[in-house]
Formats: sequence, structure tokens, C-alpha cells
Amino acid sequence: MSLLEGLRFTRGDSPLHNMDPRVKFLMTMVLFTLSILFLDLIPLLVVFVLQIPIVAYGKIWREWLKSLKGGTFLAVIIFATNLLSFYFFRGMTISGDIVEYSLSLTLRFLSLITSFSLFFLTTSPDKLSLALEKARVPYEFNFAFITAIRFVPVLADEAQTIMDAQRSRGLELDKGGFLSRIRKYIPILLPLIINSIRRSLELAEAMESRAFGATKDRTNLYELKMTPSDYVALIVIILAMIVALYARFYLTPFPKIIGGVLFA
Repeated sequence: MSLLEGLRFTRGDSPLHNMDPRVKFLMTMVLFTLSILFLDLIPLLVVFVLQIPIVAYGKIWREWLKSLKGGTFLAVIIFATNLLSFYFFRGMTISGDIVEYSLSLTLRFLSLITSFSLFFLTTSPDKLSLALEKARVPYEFNFAFITAIRFVPVLADEAQTIMDAQRSRGLELDKGGFLSRIRKYIPILLPLIINSIRRSLELAEAMESRAFGATKDRTNLYELKMTPSDYVALIVIILAMIVALYARFYLTPFPKIIGGVLFA
């Protein structure tokens, strides 16, 4: 469940926390686009490394490392699956190109985790809701999206609580074969689904009691305002995107780090 820690907002007073959510969202989209745009190991490594100073800028080292720890298992699966598939379908040989391609896909996954963690760890749901309203997103969709973000960490905590309770009753989740482990998770999923349905009904009743949607003229306690530092960050993000697009279409192909046949 530590992967979901990347969606949990943590309060802080860093410059990244105070940045306008619209600028942060653009930064996240640029990092996401760069991670998808490149398939070579060197540019993906550059994208991943460039995100580390931003993590330090936002003072979210612990939460970021938790999200990476949660994604390690999936990263290993991505690397092993690609390596084995190329091994069996390309003449039973493992070359440096295959290893580098598998590493690239794994690093892309970690870069995507980091890019979204930078946004969700430092952006409160309230500010995100204001940003969506400024973008003319209908409030019904806005409310549904923000509610889902708020409940993801809650469901993660509840799932962990249920797992601990089942372990205290003798349920061994880490033993047995693959199918056996899947069956052992049924006593965890059932109460989690039931509690989620119960929580959604309580939320619907609370919304009805407060006359949700009765008026279209909504007001907010706070308003988003761009600061000079936000404009500077916006310019840097746009320039970084232009440089990356130039590198992608005019500087390819990038040199390989690993070469030759490693195993045959």
C-alpha cells in the first residue's frame, strides 16, 4: 500500500507546496510527456534525475521514497517480463540492447510515479478543486474527482488495518503458492468493498442533507493568484519542454550504454 502514499497530500511550507497548482499540474504533465516521449535509457535517466532536486525543493523525501518502495515490486515485474519475453522470442539470447530496453521501461515507470507524486504530495485537494474550477470543469465532475483522491489514502489505510486484523487471527498472506495467496486476499477484499459501499451511502446522504447542487452560484473562501515565482517556474517549464522536444526529434538516436551479446 506504500505506492498509494504518493497520492496522499502532506502539509508543508516549502516553495513547491506554495506553488500555484496550475503551474504544478503543467510541470507534472511535462514530466509525464517526457517520460512517454523518450524510449532510450540516457534521456529517461536525465528526466528521472532532474526530478530529484524538485523532490528536495518540496521537502518530501520520505513520502517519495515510500512511493518508490511501493512501486519496486511492479518495476521488477516490468524488467523481468520484458527481459524474459525478448529472451524467448529472439533466439534465446540476451544482448545489451535488450537489457537497456528493459531498464528503460522500468525507469519510465519510476519516472511516472515520481512525476505524479510531486503533484499529489504537495497539492491539497482544496487548491486542486479551485484549479479545476478555474479551468471551467463542471463542478459535479470536479467534486467526484476530488472525492476519489481524498478516499484513495483512506482506503489504503483501511486495507492495511484489515490485513493486520486478519494476520492477528492467523491468516498468513505471505505463504503458499500464487493461487493460494490470491484466495487468502478474499477475506480482505470483502470487508473493504462493504465498507466502501457503506461510506459512499453515508456521503450521498450527507450531500442530500446539505442540498448539493441546489444553486449554481458557488463562492470560495480562497482564490488562486499567480505570483512572480509562479511565472518564473512557468517559463522554465516551457523552455524545458522545448529543449526536450528538440532533443527528441533532432538529436536522436542517443548512444547506447550497454552493448554486445551478454548471454546466449
